[in-house]
Amino acid sequence: MSAPRRPIAPAETIPPLEPGDRLTRAEFERRYDLMPNVKKAELIEGVVCMPSPVRWSRHGEPHFRLMMWLSAYVAGSPGVFGGDNSTMRLDLENLPQPDAALIIDPKCGGQAKISKDDYLEQAPELIAEVSASSVSFDLHTKFHVYRRSGVREYVVWRVMDQIIDWFVLENDDFLPLAPEDGILKSRIFPGLWLDPAALIRDDRVRLAEVVQRGLASPSHREFVQRLLALAP
Repeated sequence: MSAPRRPIAPAETIPPLEPGDRLTRAEFERRYDLMPNVKKAELIEGVVCMPSPVRWSRHGEPHFRLMMWLSAYVAGSPGVFGGDNSTMRLDLENLPQPDAALIIDPKCGGQAKISKDDYLEQAPELIAEVSASSVSFDLHTKFHVYRRSGVREYVVWRVMDQIIDWFVLENDDFLPLAPEDGILKSRIFPGLWLDPAALIRDDRVRLAEVVQRGLASPSHREFVQRLLALAP
C-alpha cells in the first residue's frame, strides 16, 4: 500500500516575513499586509527588520511620554499632523515604521504625501525614535536613511544613556540642534519646544510649561497663520 500523498501547497501561498529577508518594496508590502498579527516590521535598505518584544521602561513608557509632548504641540497647531508607528514609503528599499512623526499638511505645503492606499510617501518633516542606547539601529543605519531621504529633523531618545539627540538637516547632513538656555527649539516647527531634562526625568509640570511657552511664542503664531493662509 502506497504512502498517503501530502497535500500540495496552493500556488498563491506567500511566505511570512522573516528578519533578514531581502525584499523589494512591493513584496514587503504584500507579505506585511497578510500578517495582521505582526505589529511592527520595517524594510531598511532592502532588508526586513522586525524588533524584539517591547519592554516597559526601555521603550513603552518613554514612547508614551514622547507622544504626550508631540500631541500637545499638534493640539495647538492647525495644519500640523502627528502619527504613531505608521509605515512610510521613503524609497524603493526603505519602508520604516518610526515611533512618531510630525508632518505639515500636504495641502499647506508639506513635503510628505498621503497615497491613495493610505501610506505616507516621501519624508515627513520630523521623525522621533525611542532607542536603547548610542549603539542602536536608530543612530546608525536609520540615521543615514532618514538623512538621505530628506527628513528635516530627527529626534532620538537614548533611554539607557539618558540623552535626547535632536538633529537638523543642513546641506544634506544631520547636525545637532543646539539648546537655548537648556531648551531645544525646532527650526521646522516653530513653537515646538522641549526641555529634554524634564522629559527624561518625567517632570510633567515643567514639560507642559515649556510646551505652552512655545505655543504662545510669536514665531508659532506666525507659523500657524502662514499654514492657514495656504489651506484651500
